[in-house]
Amino acid sequence: MSQRSGGAPLGVWLIGARGAVATTTIVGAIAMKLGHAGRVGLVTETDAFRVSGLASLDDLVFGGHDLLDTPLVKAAHALGRDAGPLAPELVHAIEDELTEAEKHLKIAPPTAAARAPLQFVRAVQQDLDDFRRSTGARRVIAVNVATTEQPAAAELRDLDLDALDAALHAPGSRVPASALYAYAALDMGVPYVNFTPSVGASLPSLEELARVRGVPHAGRDGKTGETLLKSALAPMFRMRHLHVRTWVGFNVLGNADGLALSDPATAASKTESKGKVVPSILGYEPQTLVRIDYVPTLGDWKTAWDLIQFEGFLGTPMTLQFTWQGSDSALAAPLVLDLIRLVDLAASRGERGGLGHLAFFFKSPVSCEIHDLAEQYALLCRHINGS
Repeated sequence: MSQRSGGAPLGVWLIGARGAVATTTIVGAIAMKLGHAGRVGLVTETDAFRVSGLASLDDLVFGGHDLLDTPLVKAAHALGRDAGPLAPELVHAIEDELTEAEKHLKIAPPTAAARAPLQFVRAVQQDLDDFRRSTGARRVIAVNVATTEQPAAAELRDLDLDALDAALHAPGSRVPASALYAYAALDMGVPYVNFTPSVGASLPSLEELARVRGVPHAGRDGKTGETLLKSALAPMFRMRHLHVRTWVGFNVLGNADGLALSDPATAASKTESKGKVVPSILGYEPQTLVRIDYVPTLGDWKTAWDLIQFEGFLGTPMTLQFTWQGSDSALAAPLVLDLIRLVDLAASRGERGGLGHLAFFFKSPVSCEIHDLAEQYALLCRHINGS
């Protein structure tokens, strides 16, 4: 198979559509389509995916929800080189295309506690349906790139689909917005991708809904920086039989996600997903610490410093340190585009439920317990190529 192109568009509905990751994703797709940018960072543009029958990036059309009404052109200019990854001359070159994309962005419907969550779900579904009709999209894929939520209440994980349906009808029910978006999408046959640590479609009841409706979903928490390195380095220690005593990581970032994560309750979901990768790979629990701090002046840039103390032959104490610096959005956006194409492919193949073969892209993958990066990549390639 080769890339599909030239037919009806593939619709992408971004939840958090005016945020840094969404803006960089839209700018990147437009820039590549017009020949203003290369395709470095896209896994689906490597040789292993040349025959997978993926949708062409040229066919993507974007819409979405956000709580803010900041014009997309302004959001892109705000991610200029000092604050983010976008070159000002690139943004100037595609301003007309960004203004056109603006037509499909809407203010998110209210989620006031006095309203039954089902009202929010129906409003989202109406907007998804309007987007599909107005663009002529052959399929729409919903992607959550919104700011991280606080962890979902534990009792939600015990609900079956019938109980969740009942909760949606009850005014004041505290179902997280990410789960409501996931329900809205899956219920109407729209595949869902959760690129955030928020609960999204990871609830058992939503996995049940996805299978009942015959829809695939993927997530959660995109693996873009420090945790990517952890998932590559931890297997080295395991394979060399070097005992890791301590692995601590300190992270600083300055964007909207950094601001949200300055709240300890919100940060809990992020540190949980970042902290469990190393023990799951090593097979034991070293002393671990994950810390995230907000530094407003960093803008979209983030820095992670990790300290690893390990024990070698004859009990010799040794240390590895590394520093990872990068643009949060430039690391995330190409993976969002990869996931759009791969989830679309899964939907076209009739796959349903959590897509475990996409674990390569996530810190807390659904339907997969593998965290070793090389093993995840091998699983992905085997699945995509049908072997």
